[in-house]
Amino acid sequence: MYLLTDKIEFPDVSLASFDGLLAYGGDLSVERLILAYSRGVFPWYEKGEPILWWSPDPRFVLFPEELKVSKSLQKTIKNNEFKITMNKAFRDVMTSCAQTKRKGQRGTWITSEMIESYCKLHELGLATSVEVWQNNKLVGGLYGIDLNNGVFCGESMFSHVSNASKVGFVIFIENSKFKLIDCQLHTKHLENFGAKHISRDSFIKLLN
Repeated sequence: MYLLTDKIEFPDVSLASFDGLLAYGGDLSVERLILAYSRGVFPWYEKGEPILWWSPDPRFVLFPEELKVSKSLQKTIKNNEFKITMNKAFRDVMTSCAQTKRKGQRGTWITSEMIESYCKLHELGLATSVEVWQNNKLVGGLYGIDLNNGVFCGESMFSHVSNASKVGFVIFIENSKFKLIDCQLHTKHLENFGAKHISRDSFIKLLN
């Protein structure tokens, strides 16, 4: 594992540990984040820890043409229970993701520092949010990185109402032009949507 300095650089992803940990330290500057995502690297750490940078092998991804939507979710979408928007409340979505309690996690990896940095990326058009509304109230959403290379790097999602984030996720993918959705690490939730593992080498080739 490599200690990053003030210099904006990362070691080759092939040097990551067995579990995908590549480096630690550095900062969350816009320049470093852009370089990280363009190299297939992302930050993931808890408050109080040094910044940890990951590039797992294999990589968990979703090809939009392989998206699976259950019949019950299709019915929910057709019922128009929710209004879906994009980039209308990026900070609110990210803050809600940070405040959502998740099973097996002591806290959140979405620190206040991370929120500020990703909001800067959003202002540059390099981070996207999807908002899900019900009765003019934000009840779900998701956000991620879009470096305009055809790959959307999903970061997190939240729901205050059943199926809210699922509906936003499906509509977002079905109406996007992405060739690949980077889910980073395996979850059963995303596996149900059709996500699967590919090798890190394959992911890097698609990323470039």
